[in-house]
Amino acid sequence: MLCPFRKKNMLKKAYLEITNICNLACAFCPGTGREGHMLTREEFSCLTEKLRGQVQYLYFHLMGEPLLHPLLPVFLQIAGERGFRVMITTNGTLLRERGDVLCKSGAVLKVSVSLQSFEANAGGELESYLADCIDFARRATAAGKRCELRLWNRNGLETLNPVIEAQLADAFPKPWQPGREGWKLGENLWLARGDRFDWPAMEAEDRGESCFCYGLRDQIGVLCDGTVVPCCLDHEGDVPLGNLFTQSLEEILESDRARAIREGFSRRRAAEELCRRCGYSRRF
Repeated sequence: MLCPFRKKNMLKKAYLEITNICNLACAFCPGTGREGHMLTREEFSCLTEKLRGQVQYLYFHLMGEPLLHPLLPVFLQIAGERGFRVMITTNGTLLRERGDVLCKSGAVLKVSVSLQSFEANAGGELESYLADCIDFARRATAAGKRCELRLWNRNGLETLNPVIEAQLADAFPKPWQPGREGWKLGENLWLARGDRFDWPAMEAEDRGESCFCYGLRDQIGVLCDGTVVPCCLDHEGDVPLGNLFTQSLEEILESDRARAIREGFSRRRAAEELCRRCGYSRRF
């Protein structure tokens, strides 16, 4: 049975990286130098058992393309049985082959499709790619899922946006209902616009210690080797807090390092070097 409410002091979400392998190399994504890995069934079962009752939502993403994982249907079944609501972020290139898995899963609440990923889909046909994304959006929303089509590329690679929006308008006729970060195209279907942002990296510009983030108060990340990190943008595990394969989440979150990060953000201060070099946190 899925969690009907959020417990007091419960983290809202965990970004559980079921694989760090991707089939694209997008300009906006930093990728990872970590060894490629796909969680085994045993590893996924172990990690979700540790997260059960601690977080409400599981995002099958941090790095990597989740639809590549051959055990995705099994993972969705386990997640649903353990009370999680699942969010999927995908580049959309595999929706024709694997979209039915998402539509049929009772655990899946929302699917976000990063349309800006097309720029890395070498040799692909934009019209065909969008047709697959549009077909999936129709099937997913008909199945009661929320679907978000993303164009998070303002101040970046926007040259194809008019073509993309024109094809979407043919499929979902205007007028679209405006929202805070885009448009509602139909029931449970949105087109989200956003700025391209700078991922944190130890070699990036130091932006100073003044910042705020929801890491460790709203979310955590769990890399595919079990390393727990403060947020979904620590793509190289530069701020390891512990390992969920060998420790409990409570133990990890009560460590001195985790406490310092939380307390720092409460004072609008970055306790970690990586956080000083994060462009996304400046949005808050």
